[in-house]
Amino acid sequence: MTLLAAAHQASWLGQGVDVIVAWLLANAQGAFDVIKVSVLAVVSFIEILLDAVPAWLLAWAVAAVGLWRVSGGFALFVLLGLNLVLSLQLWNAMIATLALVITASLLALVIGLPLGILSARYSSVWRVVRPCLDLMQTMPAFVYLIPAVMLFSTGAVPSILATLIFSMPPVVRLTQLGLSQVPADLIEAGRSFGCSERQLLWKVQMPSALPTVMTGVNQTIMLALSMVVIASMIGGGGLGDVVLRGIQQLDVGLGFEGGIAVVILAVILDRLSQSFTAREGQPLRQRWRAWMSPWRSS
Repeated sequence: MTLLAAAHQASWLGQGVDVIVAWLLANAQGAFDVIKVSVLAVVSFIEILLDAVPAWLLAWAVAAVGLWRVSGGFALFVLLGLNLVLSLQLWNAMIATLALVITASLLALVIGLPLGILSARYSSVWRVVRPCLDLMQTMPAFVYLIPAVMLFSTGAVPSILATLIFSMPPVVRLTQLGLSQVPADLIEAGRSFGCSERQLLWKVQMPSALPTVMTGVNQTIMLALSMVVIASMIGGGGLGDVVLRGIQQLDVGLGFEGGIAVVILAVILDRLSQSFTAREGQPLRQRWRAWMSPWRSS
């Protein structure tokens, strides 16, 4: 057993990674400080913005969006679910988790969407990006926590950056897939009307690929939420801390409460983001009639 441990410690791959991390810590600390301050400013701004809205108003606003985009039943679920979170005194923890998810998802989209567009336009870029995405998706989630802590210490920033790496692949893959599947005759029609390459992208290809791209956005948000909970191990805060305390204290009730709050938040984010995968939202009047039809028939 000792020989195996020694052999593992002497591995050239592990030593190479250690050398790279040590070099980064010695020579790029200034850049890491800038990244840390910038990310912390964004997540703090989003959290302050969410905290400034009264809980009842935020619940009704989300329910109104749910009624518009999904259904009346979902709006009722939003109201009941968010009131349950509030009654469990987990509202502030949920807001902290939501701020982390929004920040990580926005950063993933800012990087992932242009990368997906470039991958669809240039096959050479896709040949380089694809194996990187394979690595990012198959690497165990806990592995991302180690370099994040080494480079950025503990707290919200390393949690967000680890979440960013973990959640970005779906939006890159599905953006590339959606743009690659745009019919050739549609592209030729756009060119025949004199569209430039930029106009062709934003007025022809992106509208056609939007359902697939929005599916990637939905998956990115869901992965960000799952990773934020894991990132509580490095001080991410929010609902992940509640679940982690339940595990550490063997408190089933506390862990269950934190888990229920995570489920409620996940369902709300999933249904709302998924509603934008359709080309056009269903009109509110049709949604109201569809929701009321079972009651009328009874």
